[in-house]
Order: sequence, then C-alpha cells, then structure tokens
Amino acid sequence: MEKNPRNNLIMSGERLDDLQNGYYVIQNPDKFCFGMDAVLLSGFARIRKNEKVLDMGTGTGIIPILLRAKTEGKHFTGLEIQEECADMARRSVAFNGLEPEIDIVCGDIKEAAEIFGAASFHVVTSNPPYMIGKHGLTNPHMAKAIARHEILCTLEDVVGQAAKVLTDRGRFYMVHRPFRLAEIFQVLTKYRLEPKRMQLVYPFIDREPNMILIEACKGRNPRIQVDPPVIVYKKPGEYTEQILKIYDMI
Repeated sequence: MEKNPRNNLIMSGERLDDLQNGYYVIQNPDKFCFGMDAVLLSGFARIRKNEKVLDMGTGTGIIPILLRAKTEGKHFTGLEIQEECADMARRSVAFNGLEPEIDIVCGDIKEAAEIFGAASFHVVTSNPPYMIGKHGLTNPHMAKAIARHEILCTLEDVVGQAAKVLTDRGRFYMVHRPFRLAEIFQVLTKYRLEPKRMQLVYPFIDREPNMILIEACKGRNPRIQVDPPVIVYKKPGEYTEQILKIYDMI
C-alpha cells in the first residue's frame, strides 16, 4: 500500500485526532490539547458568508478548522504566540489541504492591531486563559500554563486588541468562566464591545455552570439576549443530544 505523504506532517510524540467532520488536527498530549470549550465556541459563533475571521490564541488551530467546516466564512486566521503550537497548527491546516482558507500567524495577541491593521476582520474569536493570580494550579508545563493562566496576556489585552482589529459592527465571540462575568462585561463595554448574547454551560443539569459563551458587537446599543443553557452530560460519560449535535455526531 502506498504511504500517505501527509503522514510526514506528524512528528514524534504527536497524534492525529479525527474531528468527525472530514477534518483532522495534529496534537501533542505532552503539550496542550484542545478541550470542549473550543468546540462549544465554534458552535456558538455565527459567521456569515464571505466574512474574515481572526482567532486569537489559536493553539493548534482547532477553532479556525472547525469554523471552516461549519460556516461559509471567506477566510480564517489563527494568531498564536508559541511557535511550537503555531507550527502544529500550520501542519494541521496543510494536512487538511486548507492553506487557501486558513492562515496561521505566530505573534503576540498584544500586537494584533500592529500585525493585521485596524478594522481588518468582521469577526474575532478567542478561548483565552481563564485563570488569574492563584486561581487554579499553575501547570508546570509552560505550554499548558500559558494556555490556562494569564501569563502572556490578560483579558483586557484580548478584548482591547479585538476591538481594534474588528470592523464597525464586527462581532467578538469568547468562551470564559462565569466567576469572571462582572469583569468581562466591564472590560467589553470599556472597549465599546457591547454584550449582545450569552449562554451558560453546565456540566450536569443540577450543577453550577462552569463555562460561559459571549457574543459582543462593536459599536452597538445595549441589549443582551440570554440563550437556553447548554447541558454537557446526561450522566457521567454520556453526552446530551445538544453536545452530540455540536460535535457533529448526530
């Protein structure tokens, strides 16, 4: 049997994960792998035909790849500060033959407006680090720590740069933790990104929410819609139909 040349894109210690939508992503479990939060964000974001999208802190490129599969957006760009992650993301894009539709740029979120220019995107998405100070345990592996803790960028860095690179009436989509909701709203409105839609995610129907999905629009009037909640599990190990649909499994 002839060897698939795409397999040369997978390095030692890495694995190829099937996204169940015709696409694959290369990941290294010793570094950082995408979680459900990225998948939920890709299902929450609304991308219109011919729109240009920037994913800030793209990691291994999972959100641009999922959005390319789910939407009719024109072009997707992933911005990632860690070269090792950016390299994996580029190879995932190449493995899927998506180079015309997806670019991966290695760079600092804090310099997004300098890299891309003002008003360059219709939509910005981000799955930023959730933890500040001593919230959570800092991961000893730096790649994972950077992804989970505000080491290289803060919430305000992400929101401030998103506001700069968005067109007027552009939309910002973010997944975060509910315990920071008051701060999130304060920072969004500071940068004229008006919260327009939110959705809470509950691990089980009788538990507290552990994630929140937010849509904010640049330069819009105040008015927010609260979507029905997402419940992840029916019981331990068994996803709800909501989650299965988001994962394109039914």
